[in-house]
Parts: sequence; structure tokens; C-alpha cells
Amino acid sequence: MKVKNNKIVERARLNKKEFVDFMKKYNVMELAIGVVIGGAVKDLVASIANDLIMPIVGIVTPDGSWRSIVIKIAGSEFRIGNFIGSLLNFLIIALVVFIVIKKILGVKTEK
Repeated sequence: MKVKNNKIVERARLNKKEFVDFMKKYNVMELAIGVVIGGAVKDLVASIANDLIMPIVGIVTPDGSWRSIVIKIAGSEFRIGNFIGSLLNFLIIALVVFIVIKKILGVKTEK
């Protein structure tokens, strides 16, 4: 039984070494930090889009209820207004991420 336990202990050591090597090689901690910060930034940018920019879009559109635009064809409803809102949110978030990467991190775009 002692030989089997030694093999288990040795395999556990190898797994630990492989895990540590993986963590170092692929910068897993940096990735985890990036995911956490990205989640916080996502909420901030979504708030900018929904609470600051979308009300302006609502003022500009007739009667301000553009998100409820629905087209009915053959019994199916196509929520065009909701899609346009999601598209605008995406474009705003992409623009903010671009600005953050370009200005704060100093990444240069190719010409």
C-alpha cells in the first residue's frame, strides 16, 4: 500500500508543478484581474449608454417610445426598437472601450 501512496503523492506534486507552470505561462492571474475589472467597466459603460445617451435618443425620436417599435408579419413580432437599442448600446460600449485603450493605455493604431 505504501508504494501506491507514493505514486499518488508523486502525481499530486507533478500536477501542482504543471498547474503552477500553467499559471505562469498563460498569465492567468492577469486574465482574472482583467475579467473582474472588465465587469466593473461594463456596468459603468452600460450606465453611460442607458442613463445618459439613450434618454437623448428618446428625446430626439417621435413620442420617445422608439424601443417599443414592433413589426408584425404573419403572426410573428419583430422587436425592431429593442434591436436598435441593443445595437446602439453595443456601438457606444465599443467606442468607449476604443477610447480607453487608445488614450489611457497609449495603444497606437496602424495607419
